[in-house]
Amino acid sequence: MTVSVAATKSAYEQLTAKLRAIGSLQQCEALLKYDRMVFMPQSQETAQARGVQLSALASVVHEKTTDKSLFQLLEEAEKDLPKEDADAPRVLELTRKTLEENSRVTAELAARKAKHGALAHSSWAQAREKEDFALFVPALTTCFEIAKEEAAAKRIDESVTLYDQMLDHFEPGMKMERIDQVFEEIERALVPLLERVRNSETKPSTTPLEGTFDIAMQKKVCKEVVTQLGFDEARGRIDVAVHPFTSSASPADVRITSRFSDNEWQMGLLATIHEGGHAMYEQSLGKSGLEIDHALSMGTHESQSLFWERMVAKSLPFWKWIAPKLNEAFESFDYTPEQLYDAVNAIKPNNCIRVEADELTYPLHVLLRYRLEKEIITDKLTVEEIPAKWNELMMDLLGVQVPNDSLGCLQDIHWSAFAIGYFATYLLGSSTAAQLAYYCEKDIPDMYALIEKGQFEPLKAWLTDKVHKHGRRYKSLDDLLEAQVGEKLNPKYFIDYLEEKYSKLYNC
Repeated sequence: MTVSVAATKSAYEQLTAKLRAIGSLQQCEALLKYDRMVFMPQSQETAQARGVQLSALASVVHEKTTDKSLFQLLEEAEKDLPKEDADAPRVLELTRKTLEENSRVTAELAARKAKHGALAHSSWAQAREKEDFALFVPALTTCFEIAKEEAAAKRIDESVTLYDQMLDHFEPGMKMERIDQVFEEIERALVPLLERVRNSETKPSTTPLEGTFDIAMQKKVCKEVVTQLGFDEARGRIDVAVHPFTSSASPADVRITSRFSDNEWQMGLLATIHEGGHAMYEQSLGKSGLEIDHALSMGTHESQSLFWERMVAKSLPFWKWIAPKLNEAFESFDYTPEQLYDAVNAIKPNNCIRVEADELTYPLHVLLRYRLEKEIITDKLTVEEIPAKWNELMMDLLGVQVPNDSLGCLQDIHWSAFAIGYFATYLLGSSTAAQLAYYCEKDIPDMYALIEKGQFEPLKAWLTDKVHKHGRRYKSLDDLLEAQVGEKLNPKYFIDYLEEKYSKLYNC
């Protein structure tokens, strides 16, 4: 008698095998998207071709994830949990949530979203190049319509708002009410601090940022720094893109991009460190191939990139380590660590670009986008009205006049990639990074002495132990922080960090 392989495996084993196969298809999706965003010429024809490929793959993934046999295996596995696997209950909980949400999204909607994503990206890039938001309006309107349609389909509880449903995709367990609470506390503290800083007669010099800097040398330094921090290039690569981002197909294939300019050097360096933080998180996740070993949330992800970019790379000890490297790399460049520290931490009150913003104005850039998203999703604002509202809020919040759409409402890639509900995670990540740094220094008292020596391994190991290795074993960022450092997300540490740093820097 012949016995099938499936018959010898438990329902849980059969289910996880199918889930890993679906994960492999999603890895292919990630690689196609990376190829589209980094290597593909920005023409409508090639965008359409890649859109067709992604649409076809999305249809296959949707078919696999809505296969009735998955639900049958899930129900059987829930009745007979493997006692030897402590992760099994959480694996099944995550699987049920994902399957139920996916089953509520039709194959037609999934394919339409994938196909439009390629077209929207091309439309955004062309509009940005021509500094004309109107060129992007039709594609972006469709992006928001599809996002709302998808959120409504996934929503099991009708009392959940569409925006909360969108937020849940990026920040599970964090409702709009909780986010508003955190953001309001930060805004109340930073607005008066920012006013004091702006009015201060002490103005840190930014001379070290000025000049002409060889891009090839910038790339060389950035590669050296990010690998020293802990990015394993043997399990990834570093490329250049219009908008820096990180893409992970698996812990064994994590790719980062940065951007460079020959008239300044800090943008490329800090962007590379930022994306390196994302990448180190991805490279340190478990290798089960299951959702439990995915990143917990995007706020958690941002905390990892901002831990390295802000808490490490914007500290004085870091500049004591890297100053000799920069002085050697760039011609006629000779600055002290203190001069470099002052320059990279000086505020940029007239800056329009979020990714180039300083730590004090950055939260306001995020709040602007957060407010716009909520208004669009609740039909209080139309897509056509975005440029005017954007420019109005830039003036109200930051006192900055936006010269054109490319430096304003066209600067971010997120909405064209359906990342609606994402922006809030940047400020959640900023707050979390400061909180983690506080507790990291408690556990590693010589943390900043190690940074000054370029010895980053203990910091990365601490983050892996407290954050990376847990994947999605916790249900929310609040739950993770409470379990690992003893309290939920508390913006106090972010506020105290900025208050202490900028009061001293600006003598105010």
